Amino acid sequence: MIRIGLLGAARIADRAIIQPAALRSDVVIAAVAASNLEKAQAFAQQFDIELALGSYDELLARDDIDLIYNALPPSLHAQWSIKALQQGKHVLCEKPFAMDAEEAKAMVAAAESSGRLLIEGYHYRFHPVFAEVERLLKSGELGSIHTVRSNFSVRIAETPGSLRHNVPLGGGALMDLGCYPLHWLRTLFGGSPQILWAGAICPKPQLDSNFELRLQFPNGPLAYVGCAMSEHLGRHHDASLYLEGDKGQLEVLNLVAPHQGHKLCLTKDGQSQDYQLQGDTTYDHQLAHVVACIKGEIKPLTGGRDAIEQMQLIDDAYKAAGLVPRGSVAAETA
Repeated sequence: MIRIGLLGAARIADRAIIQPAALRSDVVIAAVAASNLEKAQAFAQQFDIELALGSYDELLARDDIDLIYNALPPSLHAQWSIKALQQGKHVLCEKPFAMDAEEAKAMVAAAESSGRLLIEGYHYRFHPVFAEVERLLKSGELGSIHTVRSNFSVRIAETPGSLRHNVPLGGGALMDLGCYPLHWLRTLFGGSPQILWAGAICPKPQLDSNFELRLQFPNGPLAYVGCAMSEHLGRHHDASLYLEGDKGQLEVLNLVAPHQGHKLCLTKDGQSQDYQLQGDTTYDHQLAHVVACIKGEIKPLTGGRDAIEQMQLIDDAYKAAGLVPRGSVAAETA
């Protein structure tokens, strides 16, 4: 039985790991730690978790916890993931992995020295829909891909304490939303893309509500990337990927959360086919992947070098847009 401890009483934990764990017989949510005991106790009562702890250190010190789920703000990912690894725990860390590439390097080094797993929570990566995109690319059905358009935009209202609108905590559209299409493209086309252009709309200093990029992948496509969390956006989010090759095109709608409804549209020889794939939630597939990794059955698909290169691209994107990488902003405001 893999015993999971929640680092932070975060709202996302319910759908991201509590519900998936409830469907399995080989894992259990054993404890939750929050910044104060009252918050942890309320969370534990709401989700029927056995143990509530009033500090993160208390959770990491326990020898009956195997896996830590780190859903703290990005500004705390490195500090507490490293501490968890040093205490002999495996870690599933929410995206974005860190505040910048330097933090990511320190986290990966801690995982390597501890001999424990450090997996980044890009949950879409483990769903059959993304596997289908990979299959179509590898099969050559689309031919040589020359143009890619990707976007993740969703209206996010600013509320008191909103993490996404707090730059020193790791907020901003690129960190919270744009990291997804960047990760799609890096996973599909590999290498370190060249940033041809980057631009951002900032309603407040350093806070990007909209971000756009043009990338050129080595021996690969020209890619357009967009993300937005502006309050003027429509009620329905846009998480789309469009691949254009010399033999065909593929459009995928809702690649982030295909279990909530998705569509693949494959066009070849002037004929278009719309279809869907069966699958559990992306978070169910993610937990299954993490469990299999802990059991030594497979190797992690995220984390490690992938996480470092992802954060480096985000750092470079901010610089290209005339902004400061999140780690530097946090240091300036400390």
